Amino acid sequence: MFATKLKLTLGTLTLAMTSLTMTASAEDADVYFISPADGSTVSSPVKVQFGLTGMGVAPAGVERSNTGHHHLLIDVDTPPAPGQTIPSDENHRHFGGGQTETTLELSPGTHTLQLLVGDHLHRPHATPVMSEKISITVE
Repeated sequence: MFATKLKLTLGTLTLAMTSLTMTASAEDADVYFISPADGSTVSSPVKVQFGLTGMGVAPAGVERSNTGHHHLLIDVDTPPAPGQTIPSDENHRHFGGGQTETTLELSPGTHTLQLLVGDHLHRPHATPVMSEKISITVE
């Protein structure tokens, strides 16, 4: 019983510390796609350009207020929650160098794309800065 209470207490403490250390975002921040447009039909490779207003872009590891770096979510249903580290895999692409565009090789078919700005530790901000999800068709 003591071990269970200790685990619950430690879990609550960890959750509280995580929420205290989440990075704030600017209230007027907006991230969006410059291209491609929602609903467009494209060929692979696909050039994707990111836009961000109300905040600056800083490389991963650089902690400055009102900054972050881009993450591109490809065919992801549920984005990571604030405080969680954004995975780095084929569906979660990191642009920790401060990049604002990329070229993607995508298979033919319909794909969803969404931008998520991450803080210096690759986590969504306390108030996530996330684009609308767009859909593209690759021929």
